[in-house]
Amino acid sequence: MHIVPLLAATALLAAPAAAQKLGARTSSPDQMLGQAEPLDPMAEADRIAEAAASHSLGALENPVRVGGPEGARAYMGRLRCANGSRPLIGSRSSGGVGPYGTITERYALDCGDSAPGSAILHFDFYHAEHVERLAAGKFGIDPN
Repeated sequence: MHIVPLLAATALLAAPAAAQKLGARTSSPDQMLGQAEPLDPMAEADRIAEAAASHSLGALENPVRVGGPEGARAYMGRLRCANGSRPLIGSRSSGGVGPYGTITERYALDCGDSAPGSAILHFDFYHAEHVERLAAGKFGIDPN
């Protein structure tokens, strides 16, 4: 009794294969490669950065791009509170997946009584070639 449904299923699965000659190509590998867009990682990163720029720098949707934890510390060392002091760097935690498809890290920063007060900034550690010149959030930044 179980053999009839099994034979029917086999016939249905085999039908599409019989409609096309085995080994026939619809296009050559060269044609397929010619149709594909060339992959340019730098162009893709620029496209993502352009889209992310509609969000505040330091947000999950637009993390500060740096080269590892050292890059994040160097960037935070250039940030300034309204009174000219450096913000205190607090805890670090995982911040979720950012627009570049990598895990971001969050840092808590605190200017005390000076503006901008407390803030959380997201960093993407996988951009060793990028040096961020803009200040995140409402911080100032030392250009050096």
